[in-house]
Amino acid sequence: MIRISRRAGLAALAAGAWWPTPAAHAGTQAEEPLIDSVRTALSASIASAAPPKPSFIEIEDRLAYLRWLGSMSERLKRRKSEARTRIEFLESLWYESKRAGLEPALVLGLIQVESGFRKYAISSAGARGYMQVMPFWTRLIGDGDAARLFHMQTNLRFGCVILRHYLDIERGDLFLALGRYNGSRGRPEYPNAVFAARTLWIVAA
Repeated sequence: MIRISRRAGLAALAAGAWWPTPAAHAGTQAEEPLIDSVRTALSASIASAAPPKPSFIEIEDRLAYLRWLGSMSERLKRRKSEARTRIEFLESLWYESKRAGLEPALVLGLIQVESGFRKYAISSAGARGYMQVMPFWTRLIGDGDAARLFHMQTNLRFGCVILRHYLDIERGDLFLALGRYNGSRGRPEYPNAVFAARTLWIVAA
């Protein structure tokens, strides 16, 4: 794997550039004890049914979603050239983000920083997939099969549920929640990188 300095990578993100090489450099969530109620809630969140095709009561909401899908698909084309794979990824990401109460642009920015949109990325710490989920999470709240973290929807669901969990722990402080997700709570480098990447995925009003 080609390595670039953290400072150079952050400068590229701040300038609105893409990462020059995909690098899984993050994803070191610490294993922490979970009280039974939290473990049960997280397990239920992971285990529920696959996402349906989105349905909207208001036509304006449907049109906004389709505009988002088209815009994101065009921006992601350099990362995922096959149209069907790209659309399936974005549909699942939108659903899992909204389901967890997260902004899709934030989740896209996190994935860009975490894995460079590589489905089979593995970090030096052993985190896996798009959102670089640590395997211990499958034991804590899943069925124990860490290989499933390479499944697209499973990885997105785990990642979004975990980030939501950290956001709740940090009482809505996204800076601290992102640091906890990365295993660098309180340090600015990782949250700032995600915030910079997020700007690339915002749809103009």
